[in-house]
Amino acid sequence: MNDLSINSAIQSYLEELSGLRRVSGNTLEAYRKDLLQFAGFCSELNIDSVVQITEKKIRLFLIELNKKNLSRTSIGRKLSALRGLMNFLHRNEKISANPLKNISNPKAKRKLPETIDLDSYLKVLEKIDELNKDQTNEKVIFELLYGCALRVSELCNLNVGDYDKGRKILKVAGKGSKTRYVPIGTESMKILDEYLNSRGNLSPSEPLIVTKKNKRIYPRLARRVVHKYLSLVSDIEKKSPHVLRHSAATHMLDRGADLMAVKEILGHENLSTTQIYTQVSIERLKKTYKQAHPKS
Repeated sequence: MNDLSINSAIQSYLEELSGLRRVSGNTLEAYRKDLLQFAGFCSELNIDSVVQITEKKIRLFLIELNKKNLSRTSIGRKLSALRGLMNFLHRNEKISANPLKNISNPKAKRKLPETIDLDSYLKVLEKIDELNKDQTNEKVIFELLYGCALRVSELCNLNVGDYDKGRKILKVAGKGSKTRYVPIGTESMKILDEYLNSRGNLSPSEPLIVTKKNKRIYPRLARRVVHKYLSLVSDIEKKSPHVLRHSAATHMLDRGADLMAVKEILGHENLSTTQIYTQVSIERLKKTYKQAHPKS
């Protein structure tokens, strides 16, 4: 069994994730940071070889994470990255046994995602018309994030050719480079068509949404736009683009959408990820009942 340094092992594992498994750039960077944190911890203990990593050492690492008051979710994420690395090493016979075999992720209570109601969303569109009468990209950003329940990275990566007006769909490159087709509503199409027509003749390879300097929009810009307008209409804690995706999923289920259909629209790999929105809908029903029912 070859003696392999921890940093070399991490690099090899990340290369596999990027090449063979084709995970997203954001996921890859998160794994890199978590694994390098573990490598730094090992360095402090003068551990530089993967064969020196034991269950006891990993438990010491968990103690250090708890001392930093990290949430269970954050600790679980770091453990998942480490578990993936150890599985990789064991599979490639770099270690004789997986030291994480008897260590489970901490169970975290899943926090319900924050959403806005439909009235608040419509107020956002009104605010954009009031504050931005030249009809730039802001309304399109909201229409696609909410209307198509997109992730912000998916929105920014859209090209003109991904919009199929005849079939009323968007071709979306989701997590792990997995392609899905998302329906786009009539109102969203109307706003998108007006925006694209204002830009003149466009080739299929050009970005669907651009900045004022005619460059592809980027996630930070989209987050800034969304935060700006959500702050005007809502007092929810988080005012990120993902709130619009959460809201779209919840509103679809509120109106009787099939759970499997919502899963496909969102691009979730597991149904359990989508099921969180059914709980949001139930909580909204409870709130409405308490506020309006005379027997509540």
